Amino acid sequence: MNSPYTLAFDSSAEAGTSRLGGKCAALIVMARAGAPVPPGFVVAMDAFEALLDRGGLRRAVDAALAGLVAAPGAVAARGAEIRRMVIDQPVPSPVASAVTAAYEDLCRAVGCPDVAVAVRSSAEVEDLTEASCAGQYDTFLWIRGADAVLDAVRRCWASLWTDRAIIYRVARGLPQRGLRMAVGVQQMVDARTSGAAVTVNPADGDPSKIRVEAIWGLGQLMVSGEVTPDAYLVDKVLLSTVRTTVSPKHQELVPAPDGHGLARRVVEEGRQQVPCLAQGEVVEIARLAKTAERQYGCPQDIEWAVDKHPNGSIDTGATVRLLQTRPETVWSRRPRTPARASHGAGVSSILDTLLRPGR
Repeated sequence: MNSPYTLAFDSSAEAGTSRLGGKCAALIVMARAGAPVPPGFVVAMDAFEALLDRGGLRRAVDAALAGLVAAPGAVAARGAEIRRMVIDQPVPSPVASAVTAAYEDLCRAVGCPDVAVAVRSSAEVEDLTEASCAGQYDTFLWIRGADAVLDAVRRCWASLWTDRAIIYRVARGLPQRGLRMAVGVQQMVDARTSGAAVTVNPADGDPSKIRVEAIWGLGQLMVSGEVTPDAYLVDKVLLSTVRTTVSPKHQELVPAPDGHGLARRVVEEGRQQVPCLAQGEVVEIARLAKTAERQYGCPQDIEWAVDKHPNGSIDTGATVRLLQTRPETVWSRRPRTPARASHGAGVSSILDTLLRPGR
């Protein structure tokens, strides 16, 4: 059920970034294109606006930002003050009712009375070609129950003013006022393996390659740099792996034993040095990244997860899920050097296709 404040991922309604943010709009577009996106819904920016309009919160946030300087101590103090104000502000009843109803609809759709979800930011200035804001806002994983989801949504909104997000905007000349954030609520994937893939080679910008990185369990230990991922370099045309680098993976994040939140555990010795993807899974992930690139006509950086196989084995029958896609922001902003190709055998045609991925 959709409302002025929520929109299901499988809705046919308009999926504009001005209401849903870049991340959620992209997931809805990819779901409509047939990509394996876990079900969920968006808490639209209208809900955030309703919160700001309640009890003078917008004016209080603007006042706290007045005269902000980029000194670490000042940023920490102002950021903490704003986050406290947002978290303490009661969510307007119509918004709370809409989020609760959307969560209950999701539970019914997946056949679980308290389905575990990920609650993630989808800010207006996020996942753009010119500014990804990757890792600047907070994500809450393995959240269960309508009240817990609503609390996580409010904390997600508050993370617009984490110290790192404020400093990120200062460094890039982005505005501190007038910020807006939608929030994605998505069924959790009980991930055996998860990671990222980018549709250029990050080492040299080669657009004919896809790099897949993977670790055991959920991907947060890779994002934080605590676990070095396995890496697979894949030929974009043939979808064949041209180089595999397996790294020792000593830890993993898994669902907590009580089903709420996460637990960190040591990876048993027999799995630490083992590739955490089967070859068929590498191909499936590369194909998914290539599909996202084709959909958006520019290089993409995706996050994915592989469902845990019932017997825990690495099996090509496991399912790859798309968790996020956003524009690649490093090599895409650099001027391209025209490629030279010799005549014959269709080589120039292949290069032309690779350098214009949307065509």
